[in-house]
Amino acid sequence: MSQASHPVRDLAFIGLGTMGGPMAGHLWRAGHRLCAYNRNPERRDAWHQAHPGSRVADSPAAAAAGAEILCLCVGDDRAVEEVLFSTSGASSALAAGAIVVDHSTISAQQARRCHARLAEIGVDYLDAPISGGEPGAIAGELTLMAGGNARAWQHVEPVLACYARHRRHMGDCGSGQMTKMVNQICVAGLLQSLAEAIHFAAAVGLDHDAVFAAIGQGAASSWQMQHRHDSMQRGDYAHGFAVDWLRKDLGLCLDEARRTGATLPVTALVDQFLADLQNRGRGRWDMSSLLTRLQQGDAP
Repeated sequence: MSQASHPVRDLAFIGLGTMGGPMAGHLWRAGHRLCAYNRNPERRDAWHQAHPGSRVADSPAAAAAGAEILCLCVGDDRAVEEVLFSTSGASSALAAGAIVVDHSTISAQQARRCHARLAEIGVDYLDAPISGGEPGAIAGELTLMAGGNARAWQHVEPVLACYARHRRHMGDCGSGQMTKMVNQICVAGLLQSLAEAIHFAAAVGLDHDAVFAAIGQGAASSWQMQHRHDSMQRGDYAHGFAVDWLRKDLGLCLDEARRTGATLPVTALVDQFLADLQNRGRGRWDMSSLLTRLQQGDAP
């Protein structure tokens, strides 16, 4: 990515995994003063070695000390609770006026709880989940949807441009997470449809490459089709967004739907299919492995 928008800022980044590691790297390369932390020390040390001259900490509090903006990218509600509010959590070190930008995909209820607890110490909280997968994180081309205080959003947006090409403030706290739920509902339905389309094309004897060359620029096209039909045809699932992760996200969608009375029959069905893949030991495969349930000799 290009140089960061000025001024250079004091930042902390917690969560150096598949997504967070590249994101923190963009901030570091852009020249911001960054201190990073990861709960797995081996991953933290590997990130440190890959970014010579960077700073890492041995606790969330140590990373957050002196930070104007703290970015999080961890796995779930429980992980967010731990890194923010445990004994050595970041909230114990954040100064009034700091802003927490949470890129984790969590429940809207947890986002609102974090917002309320941090407000008590004068810290703003933005729920700002991301979409675009590992390739988007590496390229700095993620999509970001944020909820929370508009002034806080305006303050942090130039920093987030280091790794998010598309950024939108959606409204009050929790609205970022609910927008991400909309995204995951779409992804789940598209992937199952793509899996069925590939399976059908093979069953009726069509040439895979010819089919997707013919329809790839038409009304049926999608990001999933453009980026996954070849790997699905090859049976290559050792990449991408894991079945376990999508199922966790769909659980958030279904929980929110039950609370609000929304009806999500296709999402609930795909969730069952993902559970089946988990039961077959495929939880770490890419979510496009939904195709394997339909293939000859592998049907439920």
